[in-house]
Amino acid sequence: MPRLIGLDECEQLSVREVHDLYRRYVSKSQVSLMTTFGFGRELVERAEGAWVHMRDGSKVLDLSGGVGVLNHGHNHPRILAARARFAAERRMEVHKAFFSPYLAALSHNIAELLPGDLNISYFPNSGAEANEGAIKMAYKYHGGKRQTILRADISFHGKTLGAGSLTGSAENHFRFPGLPNAVIYPYGDVAAVRAAVDASRGPDGTSDVYALMVEPYSASSMRSWSEEALRELRRLCSDEDIVLIFDEVYTGWGKTGSLFYFTRYEGLLPDILVYSKSLGGGKASISGYTAREKLFRKAYDRLSDVILHSTTYYGFGEETATAIEAVNVVVEEDFPGRARQVESILGPGLDRLRKAHPDAVDRVAGVGSLHGVFLASGPKLLDLAGKLVPGFTKDPRFGTKLITLSVISHLYREHKIMTYYSPNVENPLMVAPTLMIEPADLEYFLQALDATLALGLRRLLTGFVREKVGAAW
Repeated sequence: MPRLIGLDECEQLSVREVHDLYRRYVSKSQVSLMTTFGFGRELVERAEGAWVHMRDGSKVLDLSGGVGVLNHGHNHPRILAARARFAAERRMEVHKAFFSPYLAALSHNIAELLPGDLNISYFPNSGAEANEGAIKMAYKYHGGKRQTILRADISFHGKTLGAGSLTGSAENHFRFPGLPNAVIYPYGDVAAVRAAVDASRGPDGTSDVYALMVEPYSASSMRSWSEEALRELRRLCSDEDIVLIFDEVYTGWGKTGSLFYFTRYEGLLPDILVYSKSLGGGKASISGYTAREKLFRKAYDRLSDVILHSTTYYGFGEETATAIEAVNVVVEEDFPGRARQVESILGPGLDRLRKAHPDAVDRVAGVGSLHGVFLASGPKLLDLAGKLVPGFTKDPRFGTKLITLSVISHLYREHKIMTYYSPNVENPLMVAPTLMIEPADLEYFLQALDATLALGLRRLLTGFVREKVGAAW
């Protein structure tokens, strides 16, 4: 008989035993990376709202927001209740032979919330899957007659082969095979997009571009397209019959102070909207993409094509039931308003710290509950990083990352605050709390960051490398 670990035993494993199982069955390198920080050396007992409670009785203020997943916070009571009800009533999970009232209701609710004729939705499991589905629909809409897709140099659309090939991130340092004819344009540059469209024209003057991928707000770089630029992209795509895809996987469901970033601009419509993260209320792995009705009808709405894009888990009962409640909470508890309240504290607070610590902070940027602190990474600091960690002297990306990690580590070790860094080339320290966070918790974070930066980046960097990194690098 194989020796299997049961749930009771699993919940009693020590951190050393968990590390050992990771090394043997998951990833040795992941253990090396995570134990660089205090949060890799501890196990969680429970979590609620913006707080994570550790096994030793301490608690951690989570400013990471689950990297976009936790707009509702940890274990929102309404989300827990919806899932408990689903289980208690023994509702059917998934069956391809029956219609799902949960899928039908979720699709209706999203159509009610989105502007224009963004009416037809599909719900896979992850943001990357949703982007893949959107791309397939755009390609099918053109019947395979167009072969070019445009994506930005700064972008994050997922890590599958297709979506990964459209991702412009330092995380993607290894070249995998991907979608053919993916043309890169500079983020925010309408003229470059127009030039790429013109360059794709055939002898008859028709563009070869079937889709344009756009993140209206870039969560990895804290950059955004202007309203004028987004409207110009819409006009261009309408004129050239190009499918305009807005990726709001991270920025959706109130995170930026509007339901989706693009919805702050009245009358602006993508052809397909992609979303995920907090759609599952912090408990369900579910994503979605919603298409304009005319696009869907032409691409898929005929009997021969009805299952051309499908998955076994489409309409998974508990996931869609959870998402119904999650979306209702977003609306009824006014998540966009909550995000604007967070911004009213974090925006001025971070700018105040930038002015107080000009040698440590180059700039701050953000919107709603999504902010980045871009730490100073001048030649002297990068040179110090290279000397402390030989082998990376000529890699400014590594040096910038190391500087940011030293601040993240100190915030966790000394103040029990968890933040993270963006894989963007500038590696900003990310402050992206749940929308359930209290104003007093945000003030506590600002005080802690102030005290941390007052130590000086040189001291933080040196201490971090000597104490935490050492031989690991």
